[in-house]
This record gives sequence, structure tokens and C-alpha cells, in this order.
Amino acid sequence: MRKAALSVVGRPTFVIVGAGQAGAQAAFTLRERGFRGRFVLLGAEPHGPYMRPPLSKKFLAGELARERVFLRAASFYETHDIELKLDTHVEGINLAGAHVHLANGLRLGYDRLLLATGMRARRLDVPGSGGPGIHYLRTLSDALRLREALVAGKRVVIVGGGYVGLEVAATVAGAGARVRVLEVDDRVLRRVTTAGISDFFAAAHRAHGVDIRCGARVLAFEGTDRLEAVVCDSGRFDADLAVVGIGGMPNDAIAMAAGLVCDSGIVVDDRCRTSDANVYAAGDCTSLPSALFGRRLRLESVQNAVDQATVAARNMCGEERTYDKVPWFWSQQ
Repeated sequence: MRKAALSVVGRPTFVIVGAGQAGAQAAFTLRERGFRGRFVLLGAEPHGPYMRPPLSKKFLAGELARERVFLRAASFYETHDIELKLDTHVEGINLAGAHVHLANGLRLGYDRLLLATGMRARRLDVPGSGGPGIHYLRTLSDALRLREALVAGKRVVIVGGGYVGLEVAATVAGAGARVRVLEVDDRVLRRVTTAGISDFFAAAHRAHGVDIRCGARVLAFEGTDRLEAVVCDSGRFDADLAVVGIGGMPNDAIAMAAGLVCDSGIVVDDRCRTSDANVYAAGDCTSLPSALFGRRLRLESVQNAVDQATVAARNMCGEERTYDKVPWFWSQQ
């Protein structure tokens, strides 16, 4: 591990890669803790930092205005001297030279680097999966496209009975769509809850007209100019659109390419430091140690992103803070 060194000549520069919940929280914390150096917040999306939970709930239902999902007004970043650069893609990290390479050809040096790259939706690779009418829900742009496609009375097939799948099912059923959930496991929410809780949620959805089919493995999507059906090993189901929610993958490619230790996410210690002393990571992209469970975890939750990013930012400023929060989460269905 390289020895940490903070520039004392001029203004130290902190760079945050990822303008999601974790990246934004780190930026807010740095200013709150009195960091007066330069820092740059790099976001790959065209939108400023926003809340993801409403995307499958009130925002998708059209009950929440677009401006309400943003964490701060655009003017906040300028007022607090945060260089927010959107539509900016990082192509690589040079650990020895302490700089990141941007897709536009520029090089940005840093004294401390925080990776808050989040995760991406896991794709379903079956025949027809690239056809029309098939949606994923991870970003604000995804939610806008799906919201535009939803019309009362449409036949919607949701692939995956996890939190995202069931939240979308509740939202679109409430909007008047005919909803069917196809889950490959023998019960919904199997990865995250007990059988009793799974049964409770399944019964609640069925009481609201949602058809839940467990043990259903999707084999193909049918349709040429539009989606016509979803085919699984237990039958063929007519569909006007499909929403695939089968989990996420950590965005750790640039960390891995740079030589940082990764194992189902960017490996960090209890102070959110990576295998390079000047590089930290927080949020969905990390593999973090849990003293409570005695093993490493990758937590896909807003609260973890907020809490971990806060600890990372404070440690970047020279504090010695340990991340030891008990994981918790919520779901609105």
C-alpha cells in the first residue's frame, strides 16, 4: 500500500468519481467538515445528483415532480464551490501518477480520490432481450422512458420478484396496468427476507390483482416491432412491455483495471480505504467488512451509501472514523 500524502502546497484536490447518492453525500460532508481545497464531482449521467428510491415509486407513478428527485438545486454546487461535471466519463485511473483519465482526453490530478461508481442493472441474456418494450430501472432516464410507456390497461410482465420488481409491480398495478411477476426462485424476496415475510408480500400483491408466478425461468422475449410475449419454462405470457429487475453488478471495472483489489466490488477496509492509501470507495460498488456478520458484504441500499460516504469523506480529511453501521433498508409496496 502506498503511503498517503496530502498536498500542502496550494489547494489540495479531491476528486469524486460518481455523482450518485454516495458521491453527493461525500461532497456535502467535505464542505460541512470544513474542507477548503478544490474538489471535483464527476457524473456520467446528464442529470445532477438525485434520489433513486422514488424512481420505482412516486416518480414512476407521476406523483412526484422531476425537480423533487434532485438532492440539491443546481445552484448549490456553485455556491459551495463544488465543481460538478456531468456527462463526464472516466476511462482510467493512474495510481502512480495520482490522476484520472477522462473520455474527453483530459487528465485530472488528485490528492485524494473517492470512487462512488455505484452499480449497473444486471442484464437478462436470452433470445429477444434486445428487442422493443423491454425496460430496466436504474437511472432517472430509465424511469422517464418507462413512465412514458405505461398506459392503463397495458399488460406488464415483471421479471424478478426482488425489491425493485415488487415496487414497480405495486406502482404500475396502481396505475391500472395488468401485472404479472415472474420469479425464478420458489418465493419472492428469497435473497433478502424470511419465508414468512415473502408470503406476506406475495399475498398483499395478489390481493391487489398482481399475478405472481414463482419457479418461472424466462427463456425468451417474442416480438418484432413490439413486444408480444414473454416465454418461460412454465408457459407463454402475453405482454405489451416488460420490466427486468434481477439485481445489480458493481461498477468496479476502472478500479480493477487500475490495479485496486476487487472481489465482487471494490475492496475497502473499515475506514473505506482501498488497497491504495490515497483512494477511497463508498456505496454500492464496494465490498466492505462487517464486524456484525464476520464477513464481507456488498450492500445495495441508500442508507449504506450515505453512511459509508460520510465516513469516507471524513477520513479523506484526515479524521480516523470507522464504518460500523448496522445495515437497514426500507421498501414501499
